[in-house]
Amino acid sequence: MTTCSSSSSSSSSSSSLAKLWIVHGIVAGAAIAAAFGARAYLGRFRKFRSRVVGIIPARFASSRFQGKPLVQILGKPMIQRTWERAKLATTLDHIVVATDDEKIAECCRGFGADVIMTSESCRNGTERCNEALGKLEKKYDVVVNIQGDEPLIEPEIIDGIVKALQASPDAVFSTAVTSLKPEDAFDPNRVKCVVDNRGYAIYFSRGLVPSNKSGKVNPQFPYLLHLGIQSYDANFLKIYPELQPTPLQLEEDLEQLKVLENGYKMKVIKVDHEAHGVDAPEDVEKIETLMRVRNLS
Repeated sequence: MTTCSSSSSSSSSSSSLAKLWIVHGIVAGAAIAAAFGARAYLGRFRKFRSRVVGIIPARFASSRFQGKPLVQILGKPMIQRTWERAKLATTLDHIVVATDDEKIAECCRGFGADVIMTSESCRNGTERCNEALGKLEKKYDVVVNIQGDEPLIEPEIIDGIVKALQASPDAVFSTAVTSLKPEDAFDPNRVKCVVDNRGYAIYFSRGLVPSNKSGKVNPQFPYLLHLGIQSYDANFLKIYPELQPTPLQLEEDLEQLKVLENGYKMKVIKVDHEAHGVDAPEDVEKIETLMRVRNLS
């Protein structure tokens, strides 16, 4: 009886093990096939997400800094400074300013920028980019949302997020982060980001994330600061306004969270860049001082 029982148990274990290996084999085979399929797709269609437009959304009525796009920075409007930096990016086929304000539009046309007029009902820069995309004569595969209050944006960062999206067929969105300075840890205007070990976004917050039990900054932890620039797959951008606002998006007032809460993937690249956005009038003097130091006037 003992022998019979042992044989039956051994046979059952072997059968279970065999089934387990079969399942693993199927999963592994599917993963390999998917990888080869993606590679073949990208190899066959080398122009995957190749047509890229940069859009600088700009509005006059800002609760924190009204008329911000037109503020003078060393003799030029800030929106012009941003546009000139974006023109240096090699991945952009076209750049436009999207605005709902005629004063901004007139200013931009004055220094040579193409302008698309958008409605005042746009709730954020992403929706403004979507409306502008629909009014462009040419069709584009990727849209880069270039924050108008980043007059020192590096063109290499623009190129970096475009290439990251082009290389990630499973993502519909890409953005950039850099190292967070300890003094910015609890500044709600400095958005923090957490990513997984494959470079995809997990969460964004105005608070410090991750947070520890002490409630203090851990000087040994590599916290990440989100840079405002982001790019989208054009087809995804068209459906973005149709997605209902989500609880986390509304609580944090961060549009990126609506993307994540709806289950879409967002690719994140880390860059060596100091964020120099203009969030308040007092930031203008800081930017001007830095530009003089860098001889960028």
